[in-house]
Amino acid sequence: MSEPTYSGAGVNTVKEEAALAGLLTWVGKTLAFGRYRSALDFGYFATVLDMGNNLGLALSSDGVGTKLLVAEMLDKYDTVGIDCIAMNVNDLLCVGAEPLALLDYIAVQEADPAMLEAIGKGLYEGARQANISIPGGEIAQVRELIKGVREGRGFDLAGACVGTVPMDRIIIGQDIRPGDAVIGLRSSGIHSNGLTLARDVFFRRAGYPADKYVPEFGRTVGEELLEPTRIYVREVMELLRSDLPIRAMAHITSDGLTNLLRVQAPVGYILEALPEPQPVFGMLQRLGGISDEEMYQVYNMGVGFCLVVAAAQADRALASLKDLGVEAYRLGHAVADPERRVRLPNGLVGQGNDFRRMP
Repeated sequence: MSEPTYSGAGVNTVKEEAALAGLLTWVGKTLAFGRYRSALDFGYFATVLDMGNNLGLALSSDGVGTKLLVAEMLDKYDTVGIDCIAMNVNDLLCVGAEPLALLDYIAVQEADPAMLEAIGKGLYEGARQANISIPGGEIAQVRELIKGVREGRGFDLAGACVGTVPMDRIIIGQDIRPGDAVIGLRSSGIHSNGLTLARDVFFRRAGYPADKYVPEFGRTVGEELLEPTRIYVREVMELLRSDLPIRAMAHITSDGLTNLLRVQAPVGYILEALPEPQPVFGMLQRLGGISDEEMYQVYNMGVGFCLVVAAAQADRALASLKDLGVEAYRLGHAVADPERRVRLPNGLVGQGNDFRRMP
């Protein structure tokens, strides 16, 4: 059996990027229709509309992905709402915005009251952690469209989030300088990316049932994969309100630490120290025989969010995060690099959205 990859499991990011070009050709033309100017180009973590009077309206949209299939396998739906909130608000933070509200979209095979209540509990908990409201949403019954892996339980869950940021305080990495420190905030585990590959390895290749107890996890494999995505709103907003000058932020999702390269500065990064990834990543790699390159391209590998601050502010930022009970690490620093690369201590070099081992 060949080495499992994200592409082989069904997520072809190269094909996706090529297909996206045609979509953006038309979507981009809509910017001429709006009353308010978009302050950022397509492709950043979130976008910002200039509403006038120095008010920026920040917007993001995301879903939970195939983590929902694991919820179906366990018939457990009370945490995926947290993931929906997290994937949206964490992206919104990356432009320096404070998240305010989210609208959810739930498509279901069948409108089951108990299942929808459980989803609602997760949305509530995510909103509580992010300090946002959910003032509306949509439920669609689309039995012919949504199948899932458990009869009657197929569903999709996504959201669109809104926040605000002063136009003169938008953060997109424009002020990064060589020598600036990169601080990594611990993830809670696999978060909501790479679940297609993880399911392929654990359930199809290794033949694990979702309720198989794994001693390294201290719980079942399904429960480990369902661990909610960490929400970083509280700690990031505390730092922003303290006037600690954050020069860039990156939500570490698909493409891993190359998300640091999305910032608007001609820099690269040398990361000298990374935290030990959670056991789920090691087991996934061993069972699947997955290369380091693929693991660091697909997964967060223990770091769910990054901050870039001036080197002189790094200790202050780390102390503040520690006071908030947040596990954080000084990972490395920014360097002048017109080729825009991320160098890891294990010899991998990330460029674009993938990692390669350099001689």
